[in-house]
Amino acid sequence: MYITIMGYIARPMGMLLNLLYGFIQNYGITLIVFTIIIKLLLYPLYAHQIKSTAKMGDLQPKIKAIQNKFSHDKALLNEKLSQLYKDEKYNPMSGCLPMLIQMPIIFGLFVLLRNPMTFIPNPDMMLAVHETFIWISDLSQPDAWLLPLGAGITTYISFSQTQSQTTVDPNNPMSSMTSIMKYFFPVMIVWMGRSFPAGLALYWFVGTSMQILFNMRLNKLRKKMKENK
Repeated sequence: MYITIMGYIARPMGMLLNLLYGFIQNYGITLIVFTIIIKLLLYPLYAHQIKSTAKMGDLQPKIKAIQNKFSHDKALLNEKLSQLYKDEKYNPMSGCLPMLIQMPIIFGLFVLLRNPMTFIPNPDMMLAVHETFIWISDLSQPDAWLLPLGAGITTYISFSQTQSQTTVDPNNPMSSMTSIMKYFFPVMIVWMGRSFPAGLALYWFVGTSMQILFNMRLNKLRKKMKENK
């Protein structure tokens, strides 16, 4: 059932992958161009999410002050927090919504790139997915180390960039969990990358590399906004 649901998302992306391959005639380069297009389409959602996370970081001192002052009265505490969000024109759910929208797309890509022939009705793609690319002898088979390590390193850098935009509260258990995830998640990506098709690892590496560039741009814009403010 999972494959069936994700198929509704994977199938149109498979059409795009098939269209690009018809022009490029190289599966590895097609995957890179495909990744760039998908990431550019998702950029507005990602930018909104990063800005929302950064905004929450800016509000943390005020939120902490309200929590300390009104901790004895939950109803008043919630009222004051709601008023703060209203005054600052901030929606606490705004950081979650873009992620919720992106997750089905990511899962759809996972299903597509792991089983491309299921969603691409083109016999030429049956040979394409087995093409060589640089040092990779078969993009349908796992790459032992280079791509998984690259994917893990770029994931760590991207995670660190995002984490640097939030205010860390040492007394908050979630802060410790975030710090653990900063190291655990990249290790998990390396481990998964060594068992998944190299084409999927290539997508993740290129995608997170673009995410790093996005973060650099968004961090510069945020710094400029702070200076102007």
